[in-house]
Amino acid sequence: MIPPDQEGIAVENGWVAFELEGPFPFAMTGVLASFIQPLAEAAIPIFAVSTFDTDYVLIKNENLKVALTALGEAGHQLISDES
Repeated sequence: MIPPDQEGIAVENGWVAFELEGPFPFAMTGVLASFIQPLAEAAIPIFAVSTFDTDYVLIKNENLKVALTALGEAGHQLISDES
């Protein structure tokens, strides 16, 4: 049951977010492209959100294993803050 204050709100669960460690200077071009290119080549759909000092890339949970492999092969490193 949807709580009364949330009626009409569409939600899609099952996303994993990657935070690209920044901040990146505005003169530094291609940072986001270098991250999403391996995902595109692996046919993994993404949703990207950019803020003033950080980029976030969201992928669906079911694509996580393939995404980590593609990103690792492209030279990206996963840094986790989980203990």
